[in-house]
Amino acid sequence: MYKIVAVDGRAKSAHMDTVHGPIETPVFMNVGTVGAIKGAVSTMDLKEIGTQVELSNTYHLHVRPGDDVVRKLGGLHAFMNWDRPILTDSGGFQVFSLKGLRKIREEGVWFHSHIDGRKMFMGPEESMQIQSNLGSTIAMAFDECVENPSPREYVSASVDRTTRWLVRCKEKLDQLNSLPDTLNPHQMLFGINQGGTYEDIRIRHAKEIVAMDLDGYAVGGLAVGESHAEMYRILDEVVPYLPANKPVYLMGVGTPANILEAVDRGVDFFDCVYPSRNGRHGHVYTSHGKMNLFNAKYELDARPIEEGCQCPACRSYSRAYIRHLLKAKEMLGMRLCVLHNLYFYNHLMEEIREAIRSHRYSEYKKAKLQDLMGDGAPA
Repeated sequence: MYKIVAVDGRAKSAHMDTVHGPIETPVFMNVGTVGAIKGAVSTMDLKEIGTQVELSNTYHLHVRPGDDVVRKLGGLHAFMNWDRPILTDSGGFQVFSLKGLRKIREEGVWFHSHIDGRKMFMGPEESMQIQSNLGSTIAMAFDECVENPSPREYVSASVDRTTRWLVRCKEKLDQLNSLPDTLNPHQMLFGINQGGTYEDIRIRHAKEIVAMDLDGYAVGGLAVGESHAEMYRILDEVVPYLPANKPVYLMGVGTPANILEAVDRGVDFFDCVYPSRNGRHGHVYTSHGKMNLFNAKYELDARPIEEGCQCPACRSYSRAYIRHLLKAKEMLGMRLCVLHNLYFYNHLMEEIREAIRSHRYSEYKKAKLQDLMGDGAPA
């Protein structure tokens, strides 16, 4: 299912077979929270820009249109017309981000919908049932994501509860996968390592979840308040305790520099809203840093966003035209920027995979980080 193709230092590149097709790692999963990438990007677009895995959100699809609706329409793959792998996150992060609207109990979490305020409940079993109804390729375990920093006593108790919840997730998904009418009886389960910025709690939790022999392991609870240096320190400490022969997923991260550093620490799955969110605000990524297309200096700039880029925006349109669309609040401007940014991220992962497989990742990373420190203009 998951086979390492090359190792270069701590960086690894693998081939992963799934029921919905192969995944080459390291991979960036394009975030389509409600079953679509924000910015009017279709699944046909996703294929054109080299997307391998789409990520959708359990909580949001449960609230609207309802996972029961998606199941009746053949599951999320059929619903959104996407025949490649989908990872669904458990809904835990969204539920816990509601703060004043939720109450955590051992059985799960009571919360109020952000759509209409109705009282709802989600626990490990409910999260697995929703994700089974969606029929995703990879289901994420239901966990608690705490803010950084949080008190040590709270983090330790939270991690213990997350471990108990993981046991329940595994039991429930095993049961669901055995049913004759399950949409995807091959649905995989990834456990999530938590522990805030306390490396000893992280390591203890890693040992506990690895003993459950899951399909993959994620590192959660980072990029939620701590510095980049702290995030890298935690990865240095905890990744060695996760199986090298299983996928390692760093949740919600991040910038191109974050990805380059995390790959160098053994991570091979990523997701982040940055490329689509920044694109919708006219901020575009290039090999020479980030550009703000609202800047007046692009008003008469007939060049593409990045010379040589093969994304749909750069092949056909100028910086000046896209800037005009953005300033006119024309949706096409946002769409072109999002397409460019997602293509940039997907292409970055292609370069990373090639560098690892040709055993030159260290020099590639050093040169790439230096380039990315620019202001978007070529040297």
